[in-house]
Amino acid sequence: MSAEDRPKPIHVQRFQNEPNTDFSRAENRAEMKQALKDVESDFGADYPVNIDGKAQDCRAHIVSRNPSDKETVVGTVASAGIEQAEEAIEAAQRAWSQWRKVPADHRAEYLELIATGIRNRRFELAALLVLECGKPWKDADAEVSEAIDFCQYYSLAMRDLVSELRCDYPGEENTLCYRSRGVTVVIAPWNFPLAILTGMTAAALVTGNTVVMKPAEQSSIVAAKLMEIARDAGLPTGVLNFLPGNGEEIGPALVSSPDVDVIAFTGSQEVGLSINELAAKTDPRQVSVKQVIAEMGGKNAIIVDDDADLDDAVQGVIDSAFGYAGQKCSACSRVIVLKNTYDAFVERLVNAVESLVVGPASDPGVDFGPVIEQEAYDRISDYIEVGAEECETLVAIDLSDRKDEGFYIGPHVFNILEEDSRVAQDEIFGPILAVMKARDLDHAFKLANGTQYALTGGIYSRSPKNLERAREEFLVGNLYLNRGITGAIVQRHPFGGFRMSGIGTKAGGPDYLLQFMLPVNITENTMRRGFAPSADNE
Repeated sequence: MSAEDRPKPIHVQRFQNEPNTDFSRAENRAEMKQALKDVESDFGADYPVNIDGKAQDCRAHIVSRNPSDKETVVGTVASAGIEQAEEAIEAAQRAWSQWRKVPADHRAEYLELIATGIRNRRFELAALLVLECGKPWKDADAEVSEAIDFCQYYSLAMRDLVSELRCDYPGEENTLCYRSRGVTVVIAPWNFPLAILTGMTAAALVTGNTVVMKPAEQSSIVAAKLMEIARDAGLPTGVLNFLPGNGEEIGPALVSSPDVDVIAFTGSQEVGLSINELAAKTDPRQVSVKQVIAEMGGKNAIIVDDDADLDDAVQGVIDSAFGYAGQKCSACSRVIVLKNTYDAFVERLVNAVESLVVGPASDPGVDFGPVIEQEAYDRISDYIEVGAEECETLVAIDLSDRKDEGFYIGPHVFNILEEDSRVAQDEIFGPILAVMKARDLDHAFKLANGTQYALTGGIYSRSPKNLERAREEFLVGNLYLNRGITGAIVQRHPFGGFRMSGIGTKAGGPDYLLQFMLPVNITENTMRRGFAPSADNE
């Protein structure tokens, strides 16, 4: 049977990506503007912790601010302590004994209800992403689509995994099936606070695990809205627990708990590695080895070949480097240009970058908005100083006169003079692009692979031979040929990296759910002797 004739799994046959909103239509623009007003009218509200189906307040609170207007408080969120973390784990552990027995098809239906809830509140959630996280309209709307996609995709994928794998022999029946691991702690980032949080949580739930959901402090209100939607979907008490709080305080308690079986994390390399190390330390009370699922960022490169279409390449680099102010783990932070086309490419790149518009994320006309918070602003500003010292400055848009308004940093482009420059090696997570000149394609691949990361990468080339070389030699988890390197879509582009970018899992792909389950084999001897005793003889 050929690959074309082989029956496709149900999730491949039936899954359809959620369409993004068409903002060229006046009615959609009007609805988004109204949603922004509605969310602003709720500014200042307080959101509680939710453990075992009960709302709880806490002594401490997280104040969420609008990064486009840092004096504006979006709301406050209860900040859980270690005591609440322990309560949440206990609640999840109690709920697991029943949740794991719920048929997979029923668990999948809960995900579909959550997807419907997100869809029904699409503009509200997109508006909140704009106002709490500084996402431009298109990025915010696409994130809502991705959250829906994760729910729909994993609900179908789980139905495929219900089928037992059989390997029978005369006198013996053998079945391989999957069972849930137990309590999952989900630790989510602020840069995709709805989509990634939804994806990790949905995967854990549909596979029969219970969840303690720990959002990033900077985007806790987005997470509170997701908790509302999950609650309205009718999830049983204790199956999903909402635990916002300071990661440095409650993170170690969650990760080191002997009653936690899975940690699903997306965030910085530093935090991811510390989670992996802490989870590997065995507590005598543990009954299982913890499973860590981690995606930890990248230092991603796009190679521009001598024969590349420069118009396409410049646009792809611009979109990949400066979309959401470079605050995507998949963002292009290095562009490696072969020497014969270097001057022409750089000239076009500089002109394009200088035309970018930076402003409030609520303005649909901006190319990108602010960075997330003061700490990020300071860190990126430090790297700009490093770039000015170590590199040749090609573009430096100074927005320091707006620092009292929001966390605005203009786009910066540096020509790298030394390959080991910090600007060329460190993950900066901001609107800074490093340009590197390569002698030839061999040198370009060496530069592209010359970091500790392996998340995304791309190449612009008209040469089939060189594109084939990229497939073999460019070491990344997601490789893009003749297109931008951001914007992975569920099922189309299963997402995740290796090396120091992660543990190799691919969110939105066919094998992701397996990380949350245990394979179990059951063998039965069918050649038993005699008959089962009757009830009268027992």
